[in-house]
Amino acid sequence: LRVTDADTMEIVEMVLVGKVNKSLVSLINCAGGRAVGMCGKDGNTLRGQIRSPELGFVGDVTSVDTSVLQQLVSSGHIPVVATVAMDASGQALNVNADTAAGELAASIGAAKLILMTDVPGVCTDKDDPSTLIRTLTINESRDLVGQDVIAGGMIPKVECCVKSIAQGVKSA
Repeated sequence: LRVTDADTMEIVEMVLVGKVNKSLVSLINCAGGRAVGMCGKDGNTLRGQIRSPELGFVGDVTSVDTSVLQQLVSSGHIPVVATVAMDASGQALNVNADTAAGELAASIGAAKLILMTDVPGVCTDKDDPSTLIRTLTINESRDLVGQDVIAGGMIPKVECCVKSIAQGVKSA
């Protein structure tokens, strides 16, 4: 598990909100889109709470407010959300990007959730891309977690896909 102390949280926020977010916005805009960068703190888009005091400022998303996102989308913009949330006191929280994306997708009623990853997806043999499982049901996903086929960093990705589908996203 990640641990995020105060100094690290400051760096995380600067990098995700300032550097990574703006780089993505530039790429989208250069490709002809109309992207607008923001973070979860903006407009109370992502609220959260600290997961465990031992983990510092690692948080879990507790609520999503999509009003700013909806305004941006309705005016033809593509919102690019850096996944820094805030708690009730305004403290920045380092939240899992995949989980936050799933919560955002469900909250806006997205038809599809696509996660970026460095692997092709869920494979029966993690070292063999030819074993990619192209479709999974929620029950199959849970079974594969129990069998350790889905393990490590793939678990939160699959969990957020399952949760977003359970909340109305059509595919993930």
